[in-house]
Amino acid sequence: MDGKSEPHEPIRRPKLGEEVRDRLLAILDSGDLSPGDRFPSERELMARFDVGRPAVREAMQSLQGMGLIDVRHGERPRVSKPTLAGSLALVERSMRQALSLSEPELEDLKKVRLMAEGYMARLAARHRTDDHVADLRDILSRQEHAAGTEVETFTRLDGEFHNAIARSAGNPVMVYFIDAIFKWLKEFHIQSVHQPGLEALTIAEHQDILAAIEAQNGSAAHRAMNNHLSRANALYQSAHRQAADS
Repeated sequence: MDGKSEPHEPIRRPKLGEEVRDRLLAILDSGDLSPGDRFPSERELMARFDVGRPAVREAMQSLQGMGLIDVRHGERPRVSKPTLAGSLALVERSMRQALSLSEPELEDLKKVRLMAEGYMARLAARHRTDDHVADLRDILSRQEHAAGTEVETFTRLDGEFHNAIARSAGNPVMVYFIDAIFKWLKEFHIQSVHQPGLEALTIAEHQDILAAIEAQNGSAAHRAMNNHLSRANALYQSAHRQAADS
């Protein structure tokens, strides 16, 4: 590492581990390190960024969780070979920042989600099995039970419902994508659904989607998902504006 990929000034932000992680991600993005190359030692990184060992270890654990480095006992970490999970983790990191950007970027994100999940619902109707349908029914039943009393549980199950549809579609990329979508929108999603009547509306829309998937009616599943997300997108936009104004 020649030091050209990131600044050398000491890190002063409160969340040091996240800052160290971002500096290391910048190095990986630059191409200074190739798959199989060793990372500098903890001591070298501590000196380089003027931080303590806990911040460095937190950053390295984050990179490992993203599938970007391979950590083995007694050895310095090595850069991992590119994987789908690692690539999508980098995309997720970038898209998290989009939530704080202007409305055009958010509108583009919502359009992509609308197209992807509508097609996903169509595929799920085509490829679903009885087990997939049973899984969706179970998630929806638990979501109904959580409505009105357990907001965080309701929201988590909302994500699980969409993720289960992605699994039914038979495309693993869809599963990663939907998981990332709900992580991006989590900050605003709870605010959106936690309004009088909206939880019941979400459940009703999920029931329509499930009925179409169970009937293996791809067009109806696509249409039900688009109706659901079009309504949800308007709520996300309102929640984002409220957050920006606060």
